[in-house]
Amino acid sequence: MDPETMTIREMCDAFDVTPRTLRFYESKELLFPAREGQKRLFTRRDRARLTLILRGKRFGFSLEEIRQLLELYYVGDQQETQLTRTLEVAQDRLSDLELRRAELDDAIADMKSQMGMVRDMLAGLSDSEKSA
Repeated sequence: MDPETMTIREMCDAFDVTPRTLRFYESKELLFPAREGQKRLFTRRDRARLTLILRGKRFGFSLEEIRQLLELYYVGDQQETQLTRTLEVAQDRLSDLELRRAELDDAIADMKSQMGMVRDMLAGLSDSEKSA
């Protein structure tokens, strides 16, 4: 085996993913491992792509967005198109995340307030039982 390639098991161990995940990404044309019989061999390029795929998923990009961004690498303009489009998609995603965070912050504050009211009600009930 070429030291520049990794088997599916080595990829799974290195990236903490399942073989099913790697096969799925291959079926979605996100990864293109070489074949040696039935064995899949992943190159440095595949490893770099998988790193970007996993990062994109963590940031909430769809697999189709990730695939399109990865394909822009081949435009031939020293990645200017790819980087510009990545920045646009990332800005949209960041705006969505910030909005969700604000909504979560509001929900958390509201829940804490409601829980405080319930605690006060329970304390009032306990006090009235002690008085009785």
